[in-house]
Amino acid sequence: MSFLPSKFAHPYPIDPKFKTSVAYFSMEYAIDQTLKTYSGGLGFLAGSHMRSAFELKQNLVGIGMLWTYGYYHQIRGEDREMAVQRRRNIYHFLEDPGIEFQIIVHDHPVWVKAYYLPAETFGSAPLFLLTTDIDKNDPMSRSITMRLYDSDFLTRIAQYIVLGIGGAKLLDELGVDPDVYHLNEAHALSAAFYLYGKTKSAEEVKKRLVFTTHTPEAAGNETHELDLLQKFSFFNGLTEAEVHELTGIKDNTFVHTLAALRMSRISNGVSKLHGEVSRQMWSGYDDICPITHITNAQNKKYWVDAELETSRIRGDIRALRHRKRDLKEKLFRVVADQTGRLFDPDVLTIVWARRFAGYKRADLITRAKEKFDAMLRNTDRPVQVIWAGKPYPKDQGAIDLFNHLVHFTQEYANAAVLVGYELTLSKLLKDGSDMWLNTPIVTREASGTSGMSAAMNGSINYSTYDGWICEFARDGENSFIIPPAPEGATAEERDQHDLLAFYHILDNKVLPMYYDRPDDWWRLVMQSMEDVYPAFDSDRMASEYYEKLYNAKYAPAKKALAV
Repeated sequence: MSFLPSKFAHPYPIDPKFKTSVAYFSMEYAIDQTLKTYSGGLGFLAGSHMRSAFELKQNLVGIGMLWTYGYYHQIRGEDREMAVQRRRNIYHFLEDPGIEFQIIVHDHPVWVKAYYLPAETFGSAPLFLLTTDIDKNDPMSRSITMRLYDSDFLTRIAQYIVLGIGGAKLLDELGVDPDVYHLNEAHALSAAFYLYGKTKSAEEVKKRLVFTTHTPEAAGNETHELDLLQKFSFFNGLTEAEVHELTGIKDNTFVHTLAALRMSRISNGVSKLHGEVSRQMWSGYDDICPITHITNAQNKKYWVDAELETSRIRGDIRALRHRKRDLKEKLFRVVADQTGRLFDPDVLTIVWARRFAGYKRADLITRAKEKFDAMLRNTDRPVQVIWAGKPYPKDQGAIDLFNHLVHFTQEYANAAVLVGYELTLSKLLKDGSDMWLNTPIVTREASGTSGMSAAMNGSINYSTYDGWICEFARDGENSFIIPPAPEGATAEERDQHDLLAFYHILDNKVLPMYYDRPDDWWRLVMQSMEDVYPAFDSDRMASEYYEKLYNAKYAPAKKALAV
């Protein structure tokens, strides 16, 4: 039975396997192109999780934020460089249930309003989205929920309070008391302090709280001065002494992930490798909850092209080839519209598309100009390359890299950089690519999920050996893998190794197979499609969250444990 009030109840009978009631807190959700409440991979993951929760009839509700301007609209400037456009989003399909309440931010009362996305609208678990952009608030309070990951860190602290304390208080407003509070990253950590304020029991908080960490480096985990968070009311009225006692953090540097690991009964990394890295990373700290792993996944029902899937099920390679060519032509119409380039559907097409961040090395294959030039001017075995992705709007280094690629590729008719990388363009790129290029520095990619939905649509992963790829790849059988650089290599040596390996594998394995042995190529494609399902479909992931996190018993642990 749904734990939500009848007005918002799940529109399906809850499967007994998934009866534990769960409130899932996430900063972003990529559920549908029309609902712009996401920036990248974290949102894509949360969206797939919500869709699978619906399909599996799980007793889960999502809590997120209604971002007035979303992340941002990525467009082109006059010189074809990337430009940021802010545009107010209006969603007539969201319901207004009339729920408004106050929370305290920086000792100031702030009104929070909840909107509701019914499960049937997009086929997802029910979702509540919180906003402070309402007339009852002053301009500063209204601005809290205007921009996802606001560039001002003080505003981001306020956002975390709205998501965490606001989300937890929303549950009280609804009159529900879920069994589990799931924090998808530490953004909503303030919910734990709200829970403690209700129960006055650290043990009760631990029994309720589970935590997913997505960051594979200690330096990447967010920190703030504890006394600053105290001034912002992040701790829901607790004294600093109580916060020190509750979190075990003794100094003024508040590490959000560390606090979450100490206040939760269990946590998970988002791939097998990331689980191992996380346990090692936090092994020096006492009172850490067990850290298991649940590998990220993508919702096949949403992402897969129906005709490609039918071809896979039937083992019909001829139909697969025909449909893939049609999908390439569909993608190439977008390429032509955006860039004025006419791509050829019979040419091997490589796509690099994901969030622009330094460790992902979007420009890796361009760093050897002569090799890149030779690849794109090869008329015997031609190659087409497409880049897409959104840099953080205040990350000038990432924006400069994006613009560098725009200018670097100007002389080539078979290399393009696209803007507007959201769900719809992501789907077109996965449908229309032959190869999905993934070049992160090894151990820096906690999971990475874009290659999963690419494989579902007949695109071959071409990747360094990191994240989920370590659980999927069989080099030359369902993917092509850039082998790790020698141990002890410098950063420059590592990049050079990966760059040269990319071209060596391309010239000696990929191109000969694609052009000279097409039957082998399409058998490879078919094998990749077979291997990605069901292991990397989010139905498996959503089930594992119940098995390994939500239904896990609370057992105090002194150090990080392998699970």
